[in-house]
Amino acid sequence: MPASTPDPPVARVPVPVDTRAPGGTTNAYVAGGLLVDPAARIDALDAAIGLDGASGERRDNGEPGTAAIDAIAVTHTHPDHVGAVAAYARLTGAPVFAHADHADRFAEATGAGPDGTFEDGETVGDTAARAVDTPGHAPDHVAFAVAEEGGEGEAEEGAAPRALLCGDLAVAEGSVVVGAPEGDLREYLDSLERVRDAGYDRLYPGHGPAIDDPTAVCDRLTDHRLDRERAVLEAVEAGASGVDAVVDAAYEKDLTGVADLARATVVAHLEKLLAEGRLGEEWAARLPRDRDSYR
Repeated sequence: MPASTPDPPVARVPVPVDTRAPGGTTNAYVAGGLLVDPAARIDALDAAIGLDGASGERRDNGEPGTAAIDAIAVTHTHPDHVGAVAAYARLTGAPVFAHADHADRFAEATGAGPDGTFEDGETVGDTAARAVDTPGHAPDHVAFAVAEEGGEGEAEEGAAPRALLCGDLAVAEGSVVVGAPEGDLREYLDSLERVRDAGYDRLYPGHGPAIDDPTAVCDRLTDHRLDRERAVLEAVEAGASGVDAVVDAAYEKDLTGVADLARATVVAHLEKLLAEGRLGEEWAARLPRDRDSYR
């Protein structure tokens, strides 16, 4: 049933989790009746959704659906975003929703079969959150548009809602990994453009603080990707004939601890350039063909 109280503001709960992201946390959010990206169960997240500590009882002792959330969803199914989906579904009785195109992937990653699905532009169950497809970082990546404190009603299609729970599309500082085999740079750049042009007032990312200037950050992340693309293409034009040689030429910094991410990123750039006809066809045979080769 829909929540009987007005939509709360966006609540961000950093959750300590095993992640490569700086800071070692993934942000879970509660907004518009939706719990997003519960990466692990912690007391602070219990409190945010109205659970009473270790007992897991609702503070209001209500029936399923009377807690502070009306549904659970994730921005994407990478392991550092999904760890407590099944636990919070059980504890709250809230239905779990997945993108209609990726329901099987969702169930495998979370251990929770979805109770319902959504598609781009649809609201998620009885919540006031609207799904916005943002693939690129992952094929199943989706963001959720919500109204912040002071907003009214659902974030309807075309209404340019004030805030977007954007997952791993953007970060306030640094950049997002878009690496093979799952990352698709053409889709990622299209998603950045879509979000930039939508006119959101604030982005709430999967890692780190809120983004108060979405246009500037989306432009910065786009420029970063295009700069890296130029470096990759210049490496190829200078004679690099394999992935490792391109990595060595395209990065001018110590890659200790992140060499695997750099390699996956370069492969994603090479895949984009090949798909656009900007590399010779010989590169099709030079790119990794199995998941282990990306490490």
